[in-house]
Amino acid sequence: MAKKKVKTLTVTLVKSPIGYPERQKRTARALGLRKLMQSVEHSDTPVLRGMIAKIPHLLNVDES
Repeated sequence: MAKKKVKTLTVTLVKSPIGYPERQKRTARALGLRKLMQSVEHSDTPVLRGMIAKIPHLLNVDES
């Protein structure tokens, strides 16, 4: 049985969450994003997709 390759997403914070609701700031922090232009890699899961969908105006997402 062949193993499936796990897709990863590279998430980059491209806009500051300052001035946005606290909930959106906490979502960015939960993704592991602390500074502008910081990138983190996560496995592609429905939970992660939901978090990204809440703050797409602050992020840049690349699939790999």
